Amino acid sequence: MNTDPLHIVMQYAAARRRAAMRDRARLERWQESRIVRHVKRVREASSFYRELWQGIDAADWRRFPEIDKRAMMEHFDALNTAGIRREEAMDLALQAERTRDFTPEIGGLTIGMSSGTSGNRGLFLVSRQERLAWTGTILERVLPGSLLNRHNIAFFLRADSNLYGSVRSKRVVFEFYDLLHPLQKHVAALNAQRPTILAAPPSMLRLLAGERRAGKLNIEPAHLVAMAEVLDPLDRQVIEETFGRKIHQVYQCTEGFLGASCRHGTLHLNEDVVHIEKDYIDAERGVFVPIVTDFVRFAQPIIRYRLGDLLTERRTTCPCGSPFTAIERIEGRSDDLFVLPSRTGNGFVTLFPDFVSRAIIAASEQIEAYRAVLNSPRSLTLELEIREGADRSDTERRARQVLAELCGRVDAHTPEIGFEPYTFVPGAIKLRRVQRRFAVNERMEPV
Repeated sequence: MNTDPLHIVMQYAAARRRAAMRDRARLERWQESRIVRHVKRVREASSFYRELWQGIDAADWRRFPEIDKRAMMEHFDALNTAGIRREEAMDLALQAERTRDFTPEIGGLTIGMSSGTSGNRGLFLVSRQERLAWTGTILERVLPGSLLNRHNIAFFLRADSNLYGSVRSKRVVFEFYDLLHPLQKHVAALNAQRPTILAAPPSMLRLLAGERRAGKLNIEPAHLVAMAEVLDPLDRQVIEETFGRKIHQVYQCTEGFLGASCRHGTLHLNEDVVHIEKDYIDAERGVFVPIVTDFVRFAQPIIRYRLGDLLTERRTTCPCGSPFTAIERIEGRSDDLFVLPSRTGNGFVTLFPDFVSRAIIAASEQIEAYRAVLNSPRSLTLELEIREGADRSDTERRARQVLAELCGRVDAHTPEIGFEPYTFVPGAIKLRRVQRRFAVNERMEPV
């Protein structure tokens, strides 16, 4: 007898009870007790963490050394508690990528691979119990209305997984759309499915909005969900205007289900399953790098794990009343901070991706899509998609001008700007509208 649906309903109900918490102090006490209990279990089961935390009491878990993706992959065999070897897991994940069959497991564990936005691909392990807990939680956070209602979901991602397949039930129709397939195949399938919920990376939602405006896509989803990429303000505007719906967000990565939008459209961190420490990069603006401790995942423990993302916290209270931290926006990756030569000395100046995005968007209403790639501190490539019939040379002149003004405001030399047509197509690689292609050291100097 398959008891998975019952367990998912139970996890959904538990997630709903946790989401009903309204007192921040109570939430933090609740988190603390679960984290301490969790790290005690992890210490016993993971030789990597046992050695890393030697001499530090579980109650002082904030003193544990941080780890990152490189450390997690380097010590994968000793870090996971299921006895899975990295080579074995990677072979299975790569086979799934080649065959597009993502159902095989190792010892009852789902194996997945991240898309490698940061330049190195990561593996993730999820046990059956964790998969059911994830399913119940994501259904509670994402579905509009009750689980008892009928929902028809179209879900776009680079790779399917048993994790996502768990969502299917008698009341929830769930169709996976492979981002590697041609757009016209997607349009035909969507017209046949007529989903009530459309969930996809923003770059794909933009393409689908274009197909809808062209009269080729004939669907009326009641709920839009953006995931896997940073939701750019320009993309948000076009998608919401086209479908007549507010976009909700899911903040999910290899390291866990980190956040989701509430009914008011505010992105909240899922602090009932993860604890987020904030390493402020710009305290005045509330921009921080998250350090994640997941106190639910055990097969592949995530404890004081530094992400490469930049988040900006919301300074005003969300009307929903949730004590979970509200996020104004996901800025992008810390790897994509622009590093430019200073005009006042020999050092360098940094620019947040959000500043670059907003400057380009404000340059001209003729810009329909863009990518800004900093190849070196003095060389920038700007890909622009210009509205049909617009003057490309004038739009490029305006874009160059606003970027020069932005650099001037922060006393940075303006890089040499080269223009190219916008060519990005959603697929195996995530869209990064603002990207830096060279490494820097801790002093933010190019290396």
